[in-house]
Amino acid sequence: MNSLKSLVSHHPYRFTLFFCWLVLVSWQENLPELISTFSGFLFLGVVGAIFANATGAGGGVVFVPFFNQLGFEPQAIVATSFAIQCCGMTAGAITWWRFYQDHCQKATAWQGLKSGLALTVPASLCGIWLAQYGPVITPRLDALQGNMEALHLGFGVFSILLALAIFASIPLLKRTVFSSKFTQFDILALPVVAFVGGAVTAWLSVGVGELVAVYLIIRGFSVTMAIALAVILSAASVWGAVVYHIFFSHAVMWAVVLFAGLGAVIGGILAKRVVLAFSPTRLKLFFASWVFIMGLSGLPVF
Repeated sequence: MNSLKSLVSHHPYRFTLFFCWLVLVSWQENLPELISTFSGFLFLGVVGAIFANATGAGGGVVFVPFFNQLGFEPQAIVATSFAIQCCGMTAGAITWWRFYQDHCQKATAWQGLKSGLALTVPASLCGIWLAQYGPVITPRLDALQGNMEALHLGFGVFSILLALAIFASIPLLKRTVFSSKFTQFDILALPVVAFVGGAVTAWLSVGVGELVAVYLIIRGFSVTMAIALAVILSAASVWGAVVYHIFFSHAVMWAVVLFAGLGAVIGGILAKRVVLAFSPTRLKLFFASWVFIMGLSGLPVF
């Protein structure tokens, strides 16, 4: 009993989330049928969140192609992906933030984390909201809404370009000395990268975390710090994005989210261990290969 109390006191948010999940499940009608139909998405949530929180990429890298293969509508794919990521990216962001506070606050390589978030989070949210609400405000901004019917093609092209950028950045992982402060160029460029990434995220449910992480690695920052920043940035971004789909598109498939979301929380907690257990080079090679394969699957020729 004492050990359980100690465990709860050390991880209160995890037990709170699990308790809330149990309450939500208990309220569902036809619970046996719901579990038999959708419980498999729990494993998908674990896998997607581990990828997302171990690499800085959004979980949409896993969810979008999988949901497309299941024949989900494009709007439902993006909306449901956002809702699942709200669970997994938040768990990952809290885990990374606690790791930073406990071990890295004084580390030179991590000095840019807070300022990096200040530069990217507002810009990402502006990009997301402009793409989502701009067409609602005025028809002149309809082009910002993107072509949801071309979601799979857009995801494929973006994934291939991202994978090539990750492959190109791998030689930079051999650095032993990392940048710790943002230059004037970074202060100007990071919000632009985050704004563009936010708009892409609104269309594909992936984008901003990947682009910012690759930018930071190319600019010589610590890979682990770049991943942590990208995860926290992605968590803030998906929470900003999911509001539109809850109140406007109404496209979230909540039964899928109920189970995949729990899996995403588990994956978000485990992801930090994956990053610290493997070398950055192997992690990036594996991730880039996965993204490249998923991108190829989105092209019309495949």
